[in-house]
Amino acid sequence: MKFNTKTIHGGQHNVDPAFGSVMPPIYQTSTYSQTTPGGHKGFQYSRSGNPTRAALERSLASIENGNYGMAFGSGLAAIDAVLKLLKPGDEVISTNDLYGGSYRLFTNIFEGFGIKFHFVNMSDASNIANFINDNTKMIWVETPTNPMMNIIDIKASAAIAQKHNLLLVVDNTFATPYLQNPMDLGADIVMHSATKYLGGHSDVVMGALVVKDKELADKLYFIQNASGAISGPQDCFLVLRGIKTLHLRVQRHCENGKAVAHYLKNHPKIEKVYWPGFEDHPNYKVAKSQMSDFGGMISFVTKGNNYDDAIKIVENFKVFTLAESLGGVESLAGHPASMTHASIPKEEREKTGVVDALIRLSVGVEDIDDLISDLKQAIG
Repeated sequence: MKFNTKTIHGGQHNVDPAFGSVMPPIYQTSTYSQTTPGGHKGFQYSRSGNPTRAALERSLASIENGNYGMAFGSGLAAIDAVLKLLKPGDEVISTNDLYGGSYRLFTNIFEGFGIKFHFVNMSDASNIANFINDNTKMIWVETPTNPMMNIIDIKASAAIAQKHNLLLVVDNTFATPYLQNPMDLGADIVMHSATKYLGGHSDVVMGALVVKDKELADKLYFIQNASGAISGPQDCFLVLRGIKTLHLRVQRHCENGKAVAHYLKNHPKIEKVYWPGFEDHPNYKVAKSQMSDFGGMISFVTKGNNYDDAIKIVENFKVFTLAESLGGVESLAGHPASMTHASIPKEEREKTGVVDALIRLSVGVEDIDDLISDLKQAIG
């Protein structure tokens, strides 16, 4: 089954057996009747499992070419579950350009439990090997990175992980499984903030994990159930519906993103544009080899690297909305230093390029002429 068909049918039953519903029903229930203790139809309590959530989890596994999917209450809840595979004294090698919420969870929560994190420039994957020791248990990759659009070679990272018997986790939120399949390149766990492109309509908060290995899946299912950070059936229904148009939406995100990136690159007031589709991007060849297109996420800095100029631009937008998040059908603009990455100390974020004048765009699926006009009037 090819991807465009998987988004609609992957892991799904043709019709609901009760009444022939084409879409999986929303099973808005906390518990299920039993004929005798332990005698049930596959579900006992909705923290442990829910038919609507199960339908979504099968879909997640299908589109990421995995065997087991898990839906969580948020992307950070999914990350939290992965880190609970570790124990005090373990070490994680993570990319240094990282979503601020991930960085906050790593440093403010799990470092307090004795987990050590190394934040490494992974644009050259060989840098990873320099930080591996007997305590290293996991490599955490985000590609493209948020917000600098760095590209990390997943296959090279997987080779290092396999050599040293480490878990490779790839946050595939920016690329989506339409553009990139980390599991095919050697990842052990694929993570998503399903709030973003998978849901696609800015109306739900959810996280997701996909794995191939049953033993690993069983450990994560246990954590999911024992910790309880699950997603509700209504949210699962919304993300499952979003996935059914993922291929159509991301195609337009890519088309519009390309046009916006080239407009900004040629604008006399723009100093630098970060987008992996430019041939002068440091890892363009890697991006081209592991992604089928370059996505709709773009960051840029105005000439003079002026904070006030950046704030004026994001406040002037009329079609782009100044808001947290990304990946919805509507175009969003953000100021990472004061929004998504505010939890990262200034000196740390500026090392990776997240300066006070950086603006991040999530290019939506509106008419491209309207988006370009909005950029023109906002930038001046």
